Amino acid sequence: MRLRIDLAYDGGGFYGWAKQPTLRTVQGEIEAAMRKILRVSADPSSPEAQSEPLRLVVAGRTDTGVHASHQVCHVDVPPDILARAVGHMDVPPTVALTRRLQRLLPSDIAVRSIAPAPDGFDARFSALERTYVYRIADRGSEVDPRMRGFVLHIDDDLDVDAMNAAAAMTIGLHDFGSFATPNPGGTTIREVKTAYWRRVPSRPLIGDDAAMGERYRTPAVESGLLCFTIVADAFARNMVRSLVGGCVQVGCGKRSLDWFAGKMATPLREGSTGPIAPQGLTLEHIEYPADDQLAVRAEAIRAKRTL
Repeated sequence: MRLRIDLAYDGGGFYGWAKQPTLRTVQGEIEAAMRKILRVSADPSSPEAQSEPLRLVVAGRTDTGVHASHQVCHVDVPPDILARAVGHMDVPPTVALTRRLQRLLPSDIAVRSIAPAPDGFDARFSALERTYVYRIADRGSEVDPRMRGFVLHIDDDLDVDAMNAAAAMTIGLHDFGSFATPNPGGTTIREVKTAYWRRVPSRPLIGDDAAMGERYRTPAVESGLLCFTIVADAFARNMVRSLVGGCVQVGCGKRSLDWFAGKMATPLREGSTGPIAPQGLTLEHIEYPADDQLAVRAEAIRAKRTL
């Protein structure tokens, strides 16, 4: 049976999502924990356990150091293997697996839920869109050291209007070859639905209640941060971080809007459009269609994109 897994993670301690033989990755940690719980070995020659790969398929592969507050993946598990998660618990197998993973996984991964996936569901190909947010503390906001793991500190006072003018150029169907690397056999053509910069307004931690007194007017943790929100059908490798890097160059006056427009018009990768640091980027949301449209969407998105 196919299971849908919703999860979150702090990417600071991982070399990205995708499993690698000698490096710590999110996929590697989860698959290893699932094999332990379900007594399944990745080694076909192992006599201790039945050989089942338990390979996770993810909605969006995140790079080294990138976070996710809402990631989605799926895995195919035979029902008899899944039943091993129950043990002494009087709960459905998916609930048992969720509880055991929550206890076994390291603290920088959180499993939100595990449930049987609807017919036709594919975590990657059924997705309608992904939402990423990049958070920056520039001179217009106070730097809070508690947030250093998911916010990038920049000394410049960034021009938000200029950055929004650059971001507006990315909306629509474009070849993002200046800002991304294609997968083998793939393209850098993507459709961006929304892209904008916005400064989080400063606000008190507790509502404006005169009876509470001024001593309670502590700013909420994200007050003043500059956030880039981008929504697209899918993203090519390094695309979001490279777009952020380009916008920041415009925002601090190092590059012009004409330069950004030229990079959008001519999809050619070169040194000035490389990815910005990863820690400010978080995958925030994956959107899926209604259950009866999952298989249709998966089939349509597998086609190679063209302009």
